[in-house]
Amino acid sequence: METKIVAIDAGQPQPERIQEAARIIQSGGLVAFPTETVYGLGADALNPQAAQKIYAAKGRPSDNPLIAHIADFEELPALAAEISDTARTLMRLYWPGPLTLIFKKTETVPFATTGGLDTVAVRMPSHPVARALIRAAGTPIAAPSANRSGRPSPTKALHVREDLDGHIDMLLDGGEVGIGLESTIIDVSSSRPLLLRPGFISEETLKKTLKRLAVDTACMEPMAPGVHPRAPGMKYRHYAPQAPLTIVRGTDAQVEKAICFQAKEALCAGKNVGILCASESLLTYRHRLKKEGCRDCQSGRLLASCVCSLPYKDGEARLMLEVSGSRREPAEIAHHLYDALRSFDRARMDVIFSESFECGSLGGAIMNRLKKAAGYHILEV
Repeated sequence: METKIVAIDAGQPQPERIQEAARIIQSGGLVAFPTETVYGLGADALNPQAAQKIYAAKGRPSDNPLIAHIADFEELPALAAEISDTARTLMRLYWPGPLTLIFKKTETVPFATTGGLDTVAVRMPSHPVARALIRAAGTPIAAPSANRSGRPSPTKALHVREDLDGHIDMLLDGGEVGIGLESTIIDVSSSRPLLLRPGFISEETLKKTLKRLAVDTACMEPMAPGVHPRAPGMKYRHYAPQAPLTIVRGTDAQVEKAICFQAKEALCAGKNVGILCASESLLTYRHRLKKEGCRDCQSGRLLASCVCSLPYKDGEARLMLEVSGSRREPAEIAHHLYDALRSFDRARMDVIFSESFECGSLGGAIMNRLKKAAGYHILEV
């Protein structure tokens, strides 16, 4: 299959290009498109064969439910059998936007879309391209992140091409997305709302709206074996680079010392090492590791990769310092997180060490992604 790549204006999408993509959706095909969170891989949410194509293209486990995207409130009753007062409050406050709600599904929604569950996840995106495509297609669009299952989610069209070129019909290239993390997910199918995945709309913010909000343990801990995931991103390895990732947690000084020690050990063993850090600690890493023989440092910017070559006993190993953002701006860290993780793959790192980013109201969402990317491999120092 040849994937057609079409540039589209993210603010004012060209109608003819939207119509072309909509025809593909209507015919049961797959279209990747930008949303305000990440790029989504879209298919007709009410067509079970189209939903199965999503699973096949992504290599996604069939019990991992998809999110149905709508453009207008009038579309919801066809999907949701019951809409509680809590759900209406959340919709009024946060739709359109980066919030997914889980409802008891109607018979209209196929089990192929819900991963076999009797509930359906629904979101109303705010991105102009996403909303225009849903309206033009005339059907809810199931759209998980447009990447191979388990990989870091795509925040640029380049990321979609890396994973899915040749496996999908079309990619609408609307440039880099705004938020960079997937939506917050809340289950409103029972009497007490339950947070299943943290996101840009933080737990702290939600608890000001919902006094009785419960938080699923899978937000920060591995899901128990044999449990059926109720939402995307709960059970399986997600957001992961190809090289093993270790999160190092402690005070800033302890973390910097431990990561430098681990990096030197790995470099001396001939392994290429990636370090994911905040901009505040980049100079510390550069100073400590340059004293050990680093040369040809190529970065003068805090938000650019710093790629260095260090000698070891039988040749050279490479060190890559990748900055996600400043701890003073957690939204910046979230925005750059997946691109940073993917950069380690392009540079063919053998091992990766990451600082912990438990900062600000977005800390929970950032660490949810990092922990899953690391397979919960955390070094406490």
